[in-house]
Amino acid sequence: MRPVNAVFAGIAARDAAAINAQLLPGGSATIITEEPGGGRATARRTWPEVLTHFQPGPEKFEERLSDPAIETDGSVAMVWGNYVFLIDDKVHHCGIDHFDLVRDNGVWKIANVTWSQRTAGCPAQ
Repeated sequence: MRPVNAVFAGIAARDAAAINAQLLPGGSATIITEEPGGGRATARRTWPEVLTHFQPGPEKFEERLSDPAIETDGSVAMVWGNYVFLIDDKVHHCGIDHFDLVRDNGVWKIANVTWSQRTAGCPAQ
């Protein structure tokens, strides 16, 4: 959980460099946006594209992951769980986070992340 928790701390600090330090170069993010009416859209982002969202700004960001499942096999790991993303202490969206991790030179790094993102049916804070 160390790199995942460090990413969440970087999100809260809006510190793209802190987030980037946890990422394996060449990885990416896949976002599945779920619309309230049932539509879905899939987007892929490079790490630099993802990091542009975490520049300093006036809003307070926080991501909370609840009861994550963690599976490992040697130098491969996965973290999966429900999350809620808050902006200025208000639920903005929620979904499932899925982090793929690898141990690179003895250090766990996030190779890829996939998440679903919806605004309906999110838990209260």
